[in-house]
Formats: sequence, C-alpha cells, structure tokens
Amino acid sequence: MEEIKKKQSISLSEVKEILGKVDVEEMDQIQRWTYDYVSKFVTIDPKDAKEMKKQLMKDCDLTEEEAVEIVNIRPTSLAELRSFTFGWKKLILAETLEKMLKIIKGN
Repeated sequence: MEEIKKKQSISLSEVKEILGKVDVEEMDQIQRWTYDYVSKFVTIDPKDAKEMKKQLMKDCDLTEEEAVEIVNIRPTSLAELRSFTFGWKKLILAETLEKMLKIIKGN
C-alpha cells in the first residue's frame, strides 16, 4: 500500500485534469466512475478553477476546503451562496459574500 505524502483539497476540474492523464484501461472502477462523472459535469477550466480557489482564499479569507466547495458548486446568487456558507458556522459579512460572488462570476 502506498504512503500518503500530501493531502490537499482540489476542485472537480482539477480531478478531471489529473484523471485525464491516465489511460482509462488502467483505471480502477472508482477512478472510472469519478472520471465519467467529472467528464459529464465539470465545465470550468482547471487553470481557472485553481485561480478562483486561490482568489477566494486570499480575498475572502476562506479555507482551502471552503474555497473548493464554492468553486465546485459555483452559486449564482447571494441567497444560494448564503445557503452554503451558513453551514460553515462562521460569520461572513455581506460585503465578503458579494466579493465571493464577483470572483465566482469572473468579474
């Protein structure tokens, strides 16, 4: 069994990028299911997803896990964004939520 060398939260588009470099014939069943899922549902470029994650962490003081959740879901309204951030059990100011939405929308 291989030793875990590093643990990092990555977006679904980054998962798609990583699995896209593997021959499908060499994937195990879980990898194939995962690759099939991300191939159908991921629409953002991995480079854009990484930049969005980095910007959310820096400008909005999010953890890597929180930023990945937002990048994966990409809420389109403040109400939708609030429904996800509410579960984090930390106060996020309205101006920060608006900043997050601008980052998500690419403005």
